[in-house]
Amino acid sequence: MENAVPAQESGSEMNAVQEATFNTPEEANAFYQIAKQRLLNVNKWDEVAKVPSSTFILCGPSGEPVSRDVQLGDFLKIDIPGPGTSTGDGYDWVKVEFIKEQHQDGADTMSFRVRPTDNPLSPEEAVAHFFDDAATSTFQVRKIGNVVTAEVHGRNETPNTHTDHIVDNIRNTMVGLGAKVGASYPQWKGLVAGIAAVD
Repeated sequence: MENAVPAQESGSEMNAVQEATFNTPEEANAFYQIAKQRLLNVNKWDEVAKVPSSTFILCGPSGEPVSRDVQLGDFLKIDIPGPGTSTGDGYDWVKVEFIKEQHQDGADTMSFRVRPTDNPLSPEEAVAHFFDDAATSTFQVRKIGNVVTAEVHGRNETPNTHTDHIVDNIRNTMVGLGAKVGASYPQWKGLVAGIAAVD
């Protein structure tokens, strides 16, 4: 099975996992389908998380908002509480670089991975995110036997401090350091808890 989560090589990492256990594999499989839909419907993540957090807007390859499940090549436009970047027109941007459902050795896994990227609506070629483009976030739903898990894995997270905008560099440093010391963890824990919520 191809590993959707890159190796941790630099910066910080983050792991948020929530599981739900069922009486039979059939019940687990039925819930896996529900959890998978919650994962892929990015526009509803703020409702699924049920905690005050960032808002995620799914955008197609041209950067315009779309109402459908996430696909390879899409962008996620992220509205983080507090000031945004001028590079991202007030938002942080990531691009979907991997998406795959895999079935192997009794495990079913739906994964997609994003990486900080340029603002697709701007001619400026600069990463519009508080992390640099070495960072990734991988979102997964997995079923093994009677257990379904929802997971978010951040890897190689380093603040993006090399933009042409001094204010952006300061903001990215503050947000990135906040994420490093765990400020973003409640958001991701809320998301995986919501995806794996049985009720």
